[in-house]
Amino acid sequence: MQVRIQSIKSPFRFVAALVLVPGLAGCFVSPGGESSSDGGQPGSRLRVALAFPPAENFSPYGADATLLSRLGVTEGLTALDANGAATPALAQSWRRENDRTWRFTLREATFQDGTDVTPSAVAEALTRATKAKPVPAALAGVTLDAEADGSRDVRITTATADPVLPMRLSSPGLAVLSPKAYEKKGAPTPVGTATGPFEIAKAGSGGSATLDRFDDYWGGRAHASGIDARFVKDGTARANAVRTGDVDIAEAIPVAQAATLDKAALKEAGTTRTTSLHLNTKTGPFRDPKLRAAAREAVDSSVIVKGVFEGYADPGAGLYGPAVTWAESKRVQPTGRADAARPDGTRITLATYDNRPELPEVAQVVQQQLEKAGFTVKLEVREYSRLESDALTGRFDAFIGARNSLLDTGDPVGILAGDYTCDGGYNLALLCDKDVDRAVQKADGTDGTGERQDAAMAAEAAVLGTDAVVPLAHQRIIAGVSTEVRGVVLDPYERALVGTGTRR
Repeated sequence: MQVRIQSIKSPFRFVAALVLVPGLAGCFVSPGGESSSDGGQPGSRLRVALAFPPAENFSPYGADATLLSRLGVTEGLTALDANGAATPALAQSWRRENDRTWRFTLREATFQDGTDVTPSAVAEALTRATKAKPVPAALAGVTLDAEADGSRDVRITTATADPVLPMRLSSPGLAVLSPKAYEKKGAPTPVGTATGPFEIAKAGSGGSATLDRFDDYWGGRAHASGIDARFVKDGTARANAVRTGDVDIAEAIPVAQAATLDKAALKEAGTTRTTSLHLNTKTGPFRDPKLRAAAREAVDSSVIVKGVFEGYADPGAGLYGPAVTWAESKRVQPTGRADAARPDGTRITLATYDNRPELPEVAQVVQQQLEKAGFTVKLEVREYSRLESDALTGRFDAFIGARNSLLDTGDPVGILAGDYTCDGGYNLALLCDKDVDRAVQKADGTDGTGERQDAAMAAEAAVLGTDAVVPLAHQRIIAGVSTEVRGVVLDPYERALVGTGTRR
C-alpha cells in the first residue's frame, strides 16, 4: 500500500493549538474502586483533575491530541526522551536508508478494538492526519510517501531531506488509530481505536471522561484499573480537590495555591513552556525597533519570577529555557539591536488571557514596568478563544502568552518557523524579517543533532535581535499529587501525565 502525504501549507506555516476552557468548576465524587494491587491484577482507579477540557470532541488533530496522550490513550510511532531525542513507541526501531528515506520497524501491538497494528494501518493513519483541517502542526510543510513494506516495516520517503522525521512522528497529533476510527464522516474517534494503556469508555459533555485499562497494551498492563477524569478550569478548585482527597492527581496547580498544599503533595518539574511578551512589529508604535528596545529594557523578568511565579519559574533567558537541557551552553548573544528611544507617553494596548491564572498577574507587572519607563498602557484580558484571532491579526500592540517550545515535534526549529517567520502560522509579533527567515531556513536544512541545535540557537539570536519578543519566564510544572500515589509522569513536553506505573 502506498500513500501520498502532502501538506498544502508553506514550509514555515505551523498552527497553534487552541486553548478552550468552559466555566466549569466543582467538586469530585469518588467512584467505587477496586482494591489496589501490583502486577496485572485490578488496582484502584485514578481520579484526575485536568485544567483544559476537550475542545474538539476528543479529535486527535487539534488541542485534544495532547489531552489524549496525557491520559495514556494515544501513541505515535515514536516518543521523546528527557533530552528531546526520539525513542521507540509503536515503532521499535528505525534506520535512515538515505537522505530522504527512513524505514520504521513496528513492534507487535494491538489496537483497542482488538485488531493488529499493521504497516497499512499506520500508513492510513498518517494520510488521514494530512487531510485534517487544519493539518497537524507536525506535518505542516512536509511532503512524504509512506508505504507498507512487508509484514512489519513502514518505509517513509520525504520530498526533501528531513533529519528530524523520527522526532516529528512523536507528535500527539500523529497518533496512530485503527481503521475503524475513520469509518464515520468527520473527525476520527479515538474511542476504542487507539493503542495506549487506557481507553476511553465514556466521554461526558466536556466535564468528565471515564477511561478503563486496556489489558492487551504492548507495554504491559497498567497498575491502575482506570481513570476518572474531570475537567476543571478553576485552579483553586483543583488544589482544593487534592487537599480534601477528592482527587488523586491535579495538574497545573496555580502558584498562588502551591503554598496551600502539603509539601509532600506538591510535585514540581521543569517544562519547555516559556511565557513571553510579543511586540507587534507590523502596525502601531512597535513598528519602531527603537521603541521595541525601550520595552525590552523596561522589563525585569526577575521581578516576575519572584513576585508572580513565587520562584516556580526561571527568568527568561531566550526562547528555550533550562528544561531544554542543551540550550544554555549553545546560546548565542543577539547583535545589531536598535538603541532604545524615549517612550514619552506612547500609548499601547497590552493583551493576555486568563486561562492560565498567572498570565493576568504577569501582565499587570509588565504594565507597571512599561509605564515606569514612559509608556501609557491599556491592559486587556480575555478568555483565550475570544482573544486569539485578534492577537494574530495585530489588533494589539503587545501580547503576553505561554508557549511550549518543543510541543509540536520536539524539534527546536519548529517554534522558530511557526512563530517568527514571514509565513509562520502563529506569529504573534507579526515579524517578517529577511535575516530571521534566512537563519531559520538554514537551521531547517541542517542535519546532525548538534549541528541543528547550533543553527537553531543562531536563529534564536536573530529573532531576539529584532526585539519582537521578550522572554519573561520559563515555567515549571506544578502538580498536586496525593501522597498515596506513585508513578505520576511529569513530562517537560507536557505530553504525558499518567502511565502504566501510575498507581495508588
